[in-house]
Amino acid sequence: METGPALTLVLADDHGIVREGIAAFCKSRPDITILGQCSDGEQALEMILERKPDFAVLDLNMPKLSGLDIVRGVRQANIRTKLIVLSINRDDAIIQELFRSGADGYVLKDGPARHLFDAINFILDGGQYLTPLLRRDSLEKSSQKPDPLALLSKREYEVFTLLVDGMRPRDIAKMLEISPKTVDTYRANIMRKLEVEGIAGLVRFAIQRNLNSKTPPA
Repeated sequence: METGPALTLVLADDHGIVREGIAAFCKSRPDITILGQCSDGEQALEMILERKPDFAVLDLNMPKLSGLDIVRGVRQANIRTKLIVLSINRDDAIIQELFRSGADGYVLKDGPARHLFDAINFILDGGQYLTPLLRRDSLEKSSQKPDPLALLSKREYEVFTLLVDGMRPRDIAKMLEISPKTVDTYRANIMRKLEVEGIAGLVRFAIQRNLNSKTPPA
């Protein structure tokens, strides 16, 4: 196989077996150098911003920050790293939001491993890659707005329900064993994604959706 200039890559997935398997596959390609691996979204974002790899391969659902949050954070920082998201999720709305936010590729975890190399090659040629296992119109329906609840990570939804139930941020931090600053970050992300302002806005949103702390996101 012909190889071009060396490509650098950061890999993020919270499942160690999956991450190591992808890393081993990437190492089979001699023009790829893995700069780092990590298991949560905060580590991934920090690593990308610090090391500025050519590519980052990101699990969609990770602790602390989701793949979507990382895509947004990298693009807001004007880092030129190409971003490939891996998931088993086939939801058009989520995929469209990823591409709207600046993702360069979307690959299904239950597809053939070669699709990851296909994505890298396609993106290097200037395109956006969507696995052929999904409909191409997922890339072309970017004008459709996804359900904002679907954009919340599991932890963000948990914080959302606790805030709506009237729990104070410092008590949420103690309950979830995270720092108050992290709760503030989650709260800001939640309000941005749901397009509301303040706790009152979150409560109104929950009432309009007939949500409570035991109602999971769709």
